[in-house]
Amino acid sequence: MSADEIANKLWNLCNVLRDDGVTYHQYLNELTYILFLKLSEVKDFEKHIPEQYRWRSFVEETDNIEAFNRYRKFLAEISNESSSASIKEIYANASTSLRKPVNFNTLVQAIDELDWYEENDRDTMGDIYESLLEKNAGEKKSGAGQYFTPRPLINIMVALLAPKLGERWNDPAAGTFGFMISADDYLRRKTDNYYYLNEKDRKFQKEEAFSGVELVTDAHRLALMNARLHGMESSIHLNDTLTEFGKSQKNYDGVLANPPFGTKKGGERPTRDDFTFPTSNKQLNFLQHIYRSLKKDGKARAAVVLPDNVLFEDGDGQRIRKDLMDKCNLHTILRLPTGIFYAAGVKTNVLFFTRGKEELNNTQGVWFYDMRTNVPNYGKRTPFTEKAFEGFVEAYTGGIKVATLEKEFNGAIDEPKRKSIKDERWQYITRESIAKKNDSLDLGLIADESISNADDLGDPVEIAKEALAELNSITAQLNAMLKDLA
Repeated sequence: MSADEIANKLWNLCNVLRDDGVTYHQYLNELTYILFLKLSEVKDFEKHIPEQYRWRSFVEETDNIEAFNRYRKFLAEISNESSSASIKEIYANASTSLRKPVNFNTLVQAIDELDWYEENDRDTMGDIYESLLEKNAGEKKSGAGQYFTPRPLINIMVALLAPKLGERWNDPAAGTFGFMISADDYLRRKTDNYYYLNEKDRKFQKEEAFSGVELVTDAHRLALMNARLHGMESSIHLNDTLTEFGKSQKNYDGVLANPPFGTKKGGERPTRDDFTFPTSNKQLNFLQHIYRSLKKDGKARAAVVLPDNVLFEDGDGQRIRKDLMDKCNLHTILRLPTGIFYAAGVKTNVLFFTRGKEELNNTQGVWFYDMRTNVPNYGKRTPFTEKAFEGFVEAYTGGIKVATLEKEFNGAIDEPKRKSIKDERWQYITRESIAKKNDSLDLGLIADESISNADDLGDPVEIAKEALAELNSITAQLNAMLKDLA
């Protein structure tokens, strides 16, 4: 059975539990608790779980009430009883959403009957969990979309930054840890699953190479589970990067992130004293943190998903963009299409930059690629896949195709090759020209043919949703500005 088939089967089990009052998001949390027990048997680390709570004891229990009561007791006590840090974190403050013992038994038996390996004996537990996270993100009522970045975008960002063995990578807004898992997977494919590394280097890759910070408890739990299912024992801190804790997150070789959108609750500024330009705009604060967290060696690099307002906001926004272009070589901005995230109408971009050795004049000019204008509306009819990035990848790399990106590209920016690319979506704007526009980076979009072609305007409902989302975003920014001025 394929990973997708297993994921669909597990997801459809939620429909069986609807009469127990379980939402999809609660169900995913419940699956996480139960799947980890199964994982402990499959991966042979049951010694960290008391015998009466081990997977086989629940599978073989014939009394549903007894099994369910023991499961509830397990959730309440395991964080204190286990010697494993991973188990303590995953089950911290855990409680069940189930109310009927028979439903717990249904889940246990269904999970136990599944074949977790494909015909080539490849362990698919990580793939299955990733698929469940994506399904949960697509379930609008769960609100989990904010913690999930589309997999094709993650994979392209990782391949273009080209992580290397021995480097330290971080995601300061980790969500479900998708960026770091993709980066680890990228290196495993290049090194035959770390097979030829010595024990010390393999331990570094497994435990220290990738790290993250996540503020929301449920998302943090899902991130921990996701990492463990992919064979990673990374540090994923339950904390807020924009507080004093964030000051300790530094000297990284690379950062990949999709920070949360919006303003801090109540329009508050970050509670850390090392930002030159503290603001209530969370994305601008995350951007400051990210470029400050990179090593000053001329090699440390980042790719960050940010909404349009970061590119044009005045005041602190302008000052932060200037500081970014001084401290880093902001070499590329990708204008992403709308509709690829689970929040409707959000217009986003990816900023690619490298930290300089010096503090000034590192950006001489910025390459822009427009993936937004005159492109299909991505959805069920037009799936968003890595193939959508074909033109951008060729421009960024100077001629390499998506299909051979990982094999042929080492992350080096080759300006002569970039200049040789002929694509109306690809254009270079000098630092001087950007300065004349008050350091606005809301540039690089080509003429929109759809303005004069009514047939291409799209679904009126989606257009209205996008307009409303944009108005709400503007209103939030204005309210935050008014609070600051007051």
